[in-house]
Amino acid sequence: MRQYDLSPLYRSTVGFDRLFSLIDQMSGVEGTTPSYPPYNIERTGENNYRISVAVAGFAESDLSIETRENTLVIRGAKNAGEGQAPKPEVLYQGIAARAFERRFQLADHVQVTGATLEHGLLHVELVREIPEAQKPRQIPIGAQGLKIVEVPKSAAA
Repeated sequence: MRQYDLSPLYRSTVGFDRLFSLIDQMSGVEGTTPSYPPYNIERTGENNYRISVAVAGFAESDLSIETRENTLVIRGAKNAGEGQAPKPEVLYQGIAARAFERRFQLADHVQVTGATLEHGLLHVELVREIPEAQKPRQIPIGAQGLKIVEVPKSAAA
């Protein structure tokens, strides 16, 4: 079975569209991408979005957020710091704390405005700002075309 990369199609929909997610799932692409850590994408306003990533067990120093061109990359890796207390023997580990890298394709003019870490969720705030030159504008329709300016007779002679 062929695998199609539909990520370029996300750009025309601010990177978050249910239709393309369904196509990904139907074509089997979703099964080949990592599902850790889980995340939500929310629309918080007309041009505002929030990506929430579940990063339980990670501190701010363990996470990094980077944007390059139209790609948002969120990385997490536990820092093995010196001087830390020895780890207890874990009998069952249900909370995964493995390193991860999650990539999101952003549409043109989508910018990251901030990030917060609270209650085990990393919230990345996004805003879509279209430049004034690219916004649609109304052109008024005038009843008259060019104005004809008459030259005074004394100046014409």
